[in-house]
Amino acid sequence: MAMSAPSAARKAAFDILLRVERGEAHSDELLRARKVDALSAPDRNLATALVLGVLRWQMRLDEAIRRHLAKPDAKLDAEVRIALRLGAFQLLFLERIPAHAAIDESVELTKRAGHRFASGMVNAVLRSMSRADHLKESVEGAPAIRTHPAWMVERWERCYGADAACAICAHGQRQPRVSLRLTAPDVEGELASAGIQLASGELLETARTLLAGDVTATAAFREGRARVQDEGSQLVGEIAACLARNPDQEKMQILDACAAPGGKTLIFAERYPGARIVACEASPQRLAALQERVAALGGRIECRLADAAALPERSVYDVALADVPCSGTGTLGRNPEIRYRLRAEELPRQAERQRAILRAALRAVRPEGRVVYSTCSLEPEENEEVVAAVLEMDPKVRQVKVADAIHELRGSGVLLPAGAERLAQCVTPEGALRLLPGDFGTDGFFVAVLKRSG
Repeated sequence: MAMSAPSAARKAAFDILLRVERGEAHSDELLRARKVDALSAPDRNLATALVLGVLRWQMRLDEAIRRHLAKPDAKLDAEVRIALRLGAFQLLFLERIPAHAAIDESVELTKRAGHRFASGMVNAVLRSMSRADHLKESVEGAPAIRTHPAWMVERWERCYGADAACAICAHGQRQPRVSLRLTAPDVEGELASAGIQLASGELLETARTLLAGDVTATAAFREGRARVQDEGSQLVGEIAACLARNPDQEKMQILDACAAPGGKTLIFAERYPGARIVACEASPQRLAALQERVAALGGRIECRLADAAALPERSVYDVALADVPCSGTGTLGRNPEIRYRLRAEELPRQAERQRAILRAALRAVRPEGRVVYSTCSLEPEENEEVVAAVLEMDPKVRQVKVADAIHELRGSGVLLPAGAERLAQCVTPEGALRLLPGDFGTDGFFVAVLKRSG
């Protein structure tokens, strides 16, 4: 008997979750891939909801599945686990999807993945779950703190307090806000004419929150005049851009040391059309995506395949941005799988490379030039401790207060007055800026500014 094909949305979600399970890519990256973009808007929305929902609730879903397995400790193949999680998530969280659709398509996904003999078990487990009236309440009602590894929560409690740790976990369970960057005032009206509903951002004059509509179908999106970019990420780019100090823009030189996916690089290009901008990326695949993204600017941005820890140039740039690779624990709402991949012992190794990148960026700027060091991590090893270690290594480097950049951005109208006032409460004793996830509807970020003398 021929198998009925699973829906495009569920097939896409299954494939993405399998790649995430194998550690091949992040969900956020895969959900922005061409295969997903090619789906209809309803299928794209469902695929996104399935992927992020399964990943956010994975710990609780696995507990629920084990209760209905004949052998709770049985080791399941990755494809079978994914099919079960997809079915369980739809049964427990998506009321509009009929139980028979969630179950039957999970069974078909199991068969098509080459596990026909396991399909009966998948069917039995999901049907048993669908009859357990108490199960939905027990899983859906679980505190957000129980959807994150205990070691991670304990760290945040030590660093930020119990209330903040709970808020971080709660933000990680919510659908992240879709923020846009508009490159000109008239873009908002153009989007409104296309049926796109927007609200103002909380921090930046250029930022908008997407309320309704498919912005990817508009000319403004295709032409780069409306870009999807977290408002906190935009803020990092604006801080770096405002610190460039050269009265002759034609002679200004800007370095983006870890540039992909390129949102902050484009902010440099917006603010300084005449500057020389060098964007480095160590991954050939990410470099190719970066080059494609900035291609419309012609030769204004020089994209290089380069290791940011081994930059060849010295004392050249007016400002450098070192938005370094990190654990990403500030982005768990957008990349929920990080909570399962990350191990505490990886943080010191990560920090070693971060120190090397920051030191290389400091060598690359001219005397009195600034380096903006940023991460989307909540972990001190990747933030304050990296900065402190580099300051101790080089007496010619000192830390500059981020509050100075905040004041400048407010004065120029880039930063909204209310946002500037609230940001002042997020400055650390050392003068860095820390945004905890959800404080402004953004991901979590850490930003420090360093200056090299002599």
